[in-house]
Amino acid sequence: MSDFILSCCSAVDLTAEQMKKRNINYVPFHFELNGVDYLDDLGITVPYPEFYRRMLAGEMTKTSQVNVEEFVDYFEPFLKEGKAVLHVTLSSGLSGTLNSAKIAREMLMEKYPEAKLYIVDSLAASGGYGMLMDALADLRDEGKSIEEVYEFAEAHKKELHHWFFSSDLTFFIRGGRVSKTAGFFGSMLGICPLLNVDYMGRLIPREKVRTKAKAIRRIVDVMEEHAKDGRDYSGKCFMTHSDCYEDAKAVADLIKERFPKIKGDIVINYIGNLIGSHTGPGTVTLFFWGDERKD
Repeated sequence: MSDFILSCCSAVDLTAEQMKKRNINYVPFHFELNGVDYLDDLGITVPYPEFYRRMLAGEMTKTSQVNVEEFVDYFEPFLKEGKAVLHVTLSSGLSGTLNSAKIAREMLMEKYPEAKLYIVDSLAASGGYGMLMDALADLRDEGKSIEEVYEFAEAHKKELHHWFFSSDLTFFIRGGRVSKTAGFFGSMLGICPLLNVDYMGRLIPREKVRTKAKAIRRIVDVMEEHAKDGRDYSGKCFMTHSDCYEDAKAVADLIKERFPKIKGDIVINYIGNLIGSHTGPGTVTLFFWGDERKD
C-alpha cells in the first residue's frame, strides 16, 4: 500500500464506516438547519432520516463551503508529519471549494516547499464523487504512487456518469433549479425531471419524464446507453437517495436484471446533508463508469 493521504470533501456521500474501511480522510462542509450551524460529518450529528424529516416539516436549510483557513488547518498537520496528500474536491461546477483548496495549497507550499500536495477537481458529486474516491483507494491499495493516482483521476474522472431523478420538486423550486410555474404544472402532471452532471461538473436538466415508474425505467435505459460495454458492463455501480430507499431499490433491481456482469453489490447510500439540502427528499441518483462526458 502506498503511504500517502487520500482525501476528499464531505459531499462524497460515503458512510463513515465506508470512509474508515477505505482509509479516506475528509474535510467537512457546513450546513444550517433551522438556523443552527452544523459540520457536515457524514450524518453522525444529524442522522439522515431526521434531517429529511425536519426538511419536510418546513425547517430551512443552508450550506457553506470549506474556506481557505479551514483547508490550511486541515492540510497542515499532514504536511508537518511529512505526508504527501492527494485531495479531491467537490465539483467546481457546483461549488467554489476548488479555489479555496488551491489558495490554501499555495500558502502552505511557501511554508513547506518540499511537500507534495495535489488538488483534483472531481467534476463529481454525491455517490459519483464517492465512486471516484473508491477507485482511487483501489489504486493506492495496489501500491500505485501518489503521482499515478493523481494522473488516473485527471484522465478518467469524466468517464464517471451521474444521473438523477426526483419525484418531489419542492426543493428544486426553492433552490431555483425549477421555476415556480414549471414546478406547479410538473407536480400536477407527475413530472420527474431527469438530470445529470455534465463534463464541466454542472447539474443539467435533461428530460421531463411523466410518472415515477417511467423515470425508474428511463434512468436504467440511460445507463445502458452510456455504460462501458453496454449490457456487458462489469464495473461497479453506486446509488444514493434522499430518504426514498424503495425507489432506489426499484432502480437497483432493474439494473441487476439488465447488467448481469456488474461488479459486486450495488452500493446504495443516503444523499448526505450537504447535497440533500438542495435536492430535498425524493431524489434517486445513479453512478457508473461509461463513455466520456462531452456536454
